[in-house]
Amino acid sequence: MSSIAPVKPAMLVEAPVKVSLSPQDWQQMRSGEVLIQTAPHSNRGGKVTARICIPRSVRQVWSQVSDYPRWVEFFPDITRSEVRSSSPLLKRVYQVACKSFLFLSARVEILLQVQEVPAQRIHFTLERGDFSDFAAELTLAEHEAGTLLSYTVAATPAIPVPALLIQQGMTLELPTNLRTMRQVICRTC
Repeated sequence: MSSIAPVKPAMLVEAPVKVSLSPQDWQQMRSGEVLIQTAPHSNRGGKVTARICIPRSVRQVWSQVSDYPRWVEFFPDITRSEVRSSSPLLKRVYQVACKSFLFLSARVEILLQVQEVPAQRIHFTLERGDFSDFAAELTLAEHEAGTLLSYTVAATPAIPVPALLIQQGMTLELPTNLRTMRQVICRTC
């Protein structure tokens, strides 16, 4: 089994997350819409940030999103999600996903190092798995309508796929996943 890399305290920023969005963006999110931003990431990867407003308190949302075995309910492609080890500063989460894209079907396994700032953010870093690189960050911020959840994913697959296809796939999937997450959290809180 591989060793866990030491945690660098500077990586854990404990200042509350502040988000600057237009009144129109806030209105769309209050009605359940997902806002998407894309950015370049490597020559074969993609980076996407998706934001949604969940009409629950940050505390309620945190209790759901930090329960990693429940991620199979939030993300339909994830078939397995389990905490392999846990310490006060770092968790290791193993996930398996099955993905079909066009005529291809793939099973992906990843072991993630997970750092949490309670009720504020979760940072995921690839320890090993079926990606050249993978990192994600989920942040929570209080808002008058509940909680603003932002989820950023940057990934490069190990197999050669054009970056545009990766980014398009993420842009199509993340809104559906976040809407599902919102429904599950609202139903259980």
